[in-house]
Amino acid sequence: MHLLGHLVRFIVSALVLMVVSWIVPAFEVGGFWSAFFLALVIAIAAWVIEGIFGKRITPFGRGIVGFITSAVIIWLAQFIVSGVKTSFIGAILAALVIGIIDLFIPVKTPFEQGTSGRGKNR
Repeated sequence: MHLLGHLVRFIVSALVLMVVSWIVPAFEVGGFWSAFFLALVIAIAAWVIEGIFGKRITPFGRGIVGFITSAVIIWLAQFIVSGVKTSFIGAILAALVIGIIDLFIPVKTPFEQGTSGRGKNR
């Protein structure tokens, strides 16, 4: 993925986080730049976790483990990114809403870059 593709992905992720902060009462994002840096921190944390544990446990992995990992990363990210406040319940609800939004507006992750052509060479 090129630099422009990454930039667009982080802008879309930031907008999704801003929508989630509007929907979830215990999850607050101070503005666009806080949401942008939160998206960046979430992506970096997911990259590190995937490198250590594999794809099944990352926030982008499906299932309960990926969901819980997403909530924990969102909750921990509030201590790194200024303008982000959440309770643990708010992080769980935010992870749930992000998962639901991701069903309708899927944003490719850097980890899926090589898998987009699956099945085309048959």
